[in-house]
Amino acid sequence: MKIASVRGEAEDFLVVEGLNGYVYSLPAALQILTGGVPEWSRDMLVLIEAGEEALDSLRQVGDLLAQRPDAIEPIRPESITWHPPVRRPSKICCLALNNSANADRIMSGPNHPAIFLKAANALVGHGQPIIVKEHYGRVHPEPELAVVIGKTARNVKASEALQYVFGYTIHNDITSPTMRQEDTFHYRAIHPKKGDHDTIEYVDTFVTYPGRYKCSDTFSPMGPWLVLRDAVPNPHGLSVRCDHKGELVTEDSTRNLSHKIPEVIEFVSGYMTLLPGDIISMGTALKRADGTGKAVQNVDLRVLGGPVSVSIETIGTLSNSVETSL
Repeated sequence: MKIASVRGEAEDFLVVEGLNGYVYSLPAALQILTGGVPEWSRDMLVLIEAGEEALDSLRQVGDLLAQRPDAIEPIRPESITWHPPVRRPSKICCLALNNSANADRIMSGPNHPAIFLKAANALVGHGQPIIVKEHYGRVHPEPELAVVIGKTARNVKASEALQYVFGYTIHNDITSPTMRQEDTFHYRAIHPKKGDHDTIEYVDTFVTYPGRYKCSDTFSPMGPWLVLRDAVPNPHGLSVRCDHKGELVTEDSTRNLSHKIPEVIEFVSGYMTLLPGDIISMGTALKRADGTGKAVQNVDLRVLGGPVSVSIETIGTLSNSVETSL
């Protein structure tokens, strides 16, 4: 089942997709089924925290739509605004350079997953604009599969990790290499001298921080749909593509992820507790589409504008316009 967070004329609520591709109000469907509208039908995070009872009701809604597609009036797409599926996750954990199709670009790095965090202010929904200011410099898309955590995960073993997944969605990890370069320090770090903790030595070091170049407002388009875990039996066999102004840029597969989802959940949960609704973005699909000769890094949204879209098999298509400003 596909679920999304939207806003109607005066309220936020969840919607589901029917077999015919139409969009239906989850509160309206539950009203028909149960005669009531639970709070979790209006907020994805509340739904995730509601657990199995809510999931059972969701399955009943799916059955209703399959058996009686005319029982509920579909929603007019122009009457809703799409939110990111989870609007207020406690954190968005992103994997750096996690694509084996481009492993030859890594000159040195860890053998384990490398994590950075994005802030919830960067989130924006399907159909909403990516804001690119002139001083941001070069800004490009990064198409990624995102994992939505379903229950508190701490020190989870890889063999049990998929039990902690609620579902999957699409993330466009917008990045500004210009701001990354501007915020990179080349300095002499102070270290205790080896074998002598009373003496210091200086070590030539490069370091950068993703505060601006990854976390600026609208730098995390996400959605439109969250697909429940059971509907994606093999998350490591999904095709991924990125299109810019209708032109195919990247055509890749999640099979090229260097570190797979169970390993990543085990690694991340060993350092930071994952909470319901948290996001793990699995790393950029970077394999160039045959014949285009273009990489996502060439798609400078500040200069070329949009729209830009990311499509992942089984999940759907996330599309956003681009607005430039001073």
